[in-house]
Amino acid sequence: MASSMNGMFPGQQPPGAHPVGGPPGPAQPSFPGTAPRVQGNNTLVDELEASFEACFSSLVSQDYVNGTDQEEIRTGVDQCIQKFLDVARQTECFFLQKRLQLSVQKPEQVLKEDVSDLRNELQRKELLVQKHLAKLHHWQQVLEDVSGQHRKPTDLPPPGPLAFLEQASASLPPAPLKPS
Repeated sequence: MASSMNGMFPGQQPPGAHPVGGPPGPAQPSFPGTAPRVQGNNTLVDELEASFEACFSSLVSQDYVNGTDQEEIRTGVDQCIQKFLDVARQTECFFLQKRLQLSVQKPEQVLKEDVSDLRNELQRKELLVQKHLAKLHHWQQVLEDVSGQHRKPTDLPPPGPLAFLEQASASLPPAPLKPS
């Protein structure tokens, strides 16, 4: 399997990939703790990392902070982001190709992974359902306790569609009679 990971490790270049990066310059400062890049031996992961660093540095670069030409800043940032997206697509394509090779060479392995993923997803969803059921039962109990405390048999309104009006009118004082 390690031999099929061409282009992902130092000293290997994936087919069709173009070297990106090089040593960090003024437009591409290095992050602390990262080693300078050697041009020509970049892997897709190195290229992805370099393009991400370029995106990040373009956003925080003093040139852009002190710059007054907003269009130039926007163009530079757009170029860095587009380069990052291109390398990300290449990386995704690489892994999809390896996945395709694996599915052709060992289809049972792919099925085992799919079954395992489905089992894990079912367990996760079952736990989520149990958690929600526990909350539901808790709040139903709270609701029953609260409604049991506030309602007494004499407080229940009489049945019927006009029960509220009948109860409200019973508490009003009698209207005075008009002389005829």
